[in-house]
Amino acid sequence: MTQFLDGIGYAGWILPALLLLPLLGAVLVVAQGAMHKGDDASAMPAARQLALGIFLAEAVLSLGLWWALDPASPDWYGKVDLAWIPQWGVRFTIGIDGIAQMLILLTTLIMPLAVLGSWTSVREKTHSYYALLLILTTGMLGVFMALDLVLFYVMWEVMLVPMYLIIGVWGGQRRLYASLKFFLYTMVGSLLMLVAIVWLGLQAGRGGPPVFGYDAIMVMTKAAPVTGAMWVFLAFAIAFAVKVPMFPFHTWLPDAHVEAPTAGSVILAAIMLKMGTFGFVRFAVPLFPEVAMHPTVRMVMLVLAVTGIVYGALVALVQPDFKKLVAYSSVSHLGFVMLGIFAMTVESLQGALVVTISHGVSTGALFLLIGMIYERRHTRQLEDFGGIAKVMPIFATCLTIVALSSIGVPGTNGFVGEFLVLLGSFPTQPWFSFVAATSVIFAAAYLLWAVQRIIYNPLVKPENQALKGHDLNWREIGLLVPLLLAIVWMGVYPKPVLTRTEAAADRLVRGVEAARLSTLRKADGTGLNGEGR
Repeated sequence: MTQFLDGIGYAGWILPALLLLPLLGAVLVVAQGAMHKGDDASAMPAARQLALGIFLAEAVLSLGLWWALDPASPDWYGKVDLAWIPQWGVRFTIGIDGIAQMLILLTTLIMPLAVLGSWTSVREKTHSYYALLLILTTGMLGVFMALDLVLFYVMWEVMLVPMYLIIGVWGGQRRLYASLKFFLYTMVGSLLMLVAIVWLGLQAGRGGPPVFGYDAIMVMTKAAPVTGAMWVFLAFAIAFAVKVPMFPFHTWLPDAHVEAPTAGSVILAAIMLKMGTFGFVRFAVPLFPEVAMHPTVRMVMLVLAVTGIVYGALVALVQPDFKKLVAYSSVSHLGFVMLGIFAMTVESLQGALVVTISHGVSTGALFLLIGMIYERRHTRQLEDFGGIAKVMPIFATCLTIVALSSIGVPGTNGFVGEFLVLLGSFPTQPWFSFVAATSVIFAAAYLLWAVQRIIYNPLVKPENQALKGHDLNWREIGLLVPLLLAIVWMGVYPKPVLTRTEAAADRLVRGVEAARLSTLRKADGTGLNGEGR
């Protein structure tokens, strides 16, 4: 396969193609909608079929990355570097490593499933809906590929507007409140990040035109301390913490999840929250390792991470709405990711990356299942269910498997990531690891209790009895199968994922450790050989 991909010059065109194809698809969907002059009844089948075709093509094209990228190579794969706005020092530079590779593959897997998941639930303005999903995809992929900080910021904003509209137009009763809250939280963080990016570009330009290239800024930050490094790191950290979201910046998430349509909730949980953790791994920590690993900063980040782990789990335990329960569980799971990042060992960082991917698969599947039962019962209140296993056994089986994976039962994807985070964090942060481990008990409590109330309590409500004969159809089973297979595969044989992220994780840990040691030597007034100056 590698020889075939090299023969067709795959590395030279795949990344631009993945960015351009959804944009082209959005234009085609809008044009198709215009041809029908706003007649949703006639436009809906063609719009969703065209969007699904574009997303499937995107998924097939991206599969080559699994074989083509050499994770051990220190070079960016598929790097493209073109002048964009030369007078401002802005370039169109993209490239990926093993970490970005896995997140791109997660994105191209989730997007066609999100379209299938909203196949029958979106019936108004369908061409606009699918066009926004396609534009959103370009923004998300661009975030993972960008190697110019201004390009990264542009892609960060490109994904903000479509999701704001998706929640605000196709969401629930409180959609306007939820979409505005989502927009304002993210925008405030984004503006802080923009100021930090401009400041870095001006410093890298050294009196000349600004320089925003990622590699150039990395060289600059390694050569000499950045003026105001603490404030610049703080600006990046707030922007990314809002997106993760970390406690206490998480309050926009439950509202956005509850009010978003099914596809919006799936994309938020599976992909968009990962932009925050990716931002820490790609930008905040490697660009400012001395600040990130400063004892005070590190302690604050670890306290917030562990607080989020426990707080998210405890709040999820008392939620009456199944969708809001899963939303708060995301706060808890992503706290594990932040613990793994700031514990900063190879094992903890790899565990954080596995949790990132596993959470996308498991929580994406949970939101799809919630959407499926909501279409039938038009409620998400846990007390309204009971005995669903007797009338919808396929749904009950899928929900049980996905819930167990989210809990982290051995043999599922959830176990591997959380185990690695705790294993890697314990040598450096034993107390934080101990507290974080308690959330596994809470996760079992809130999810097993929810599963019991939905599918195992007595079947007494007539509305639930009427679900007999309305189990999952072939479309719904088909979109869940890839996620169920991923849950089992990553749980039983995680080596392929770990192999593709190990080298990038190791380089980051060694770079941060080298910066930390350099800072200690300077503070002690010693040279490289330990001799005084």
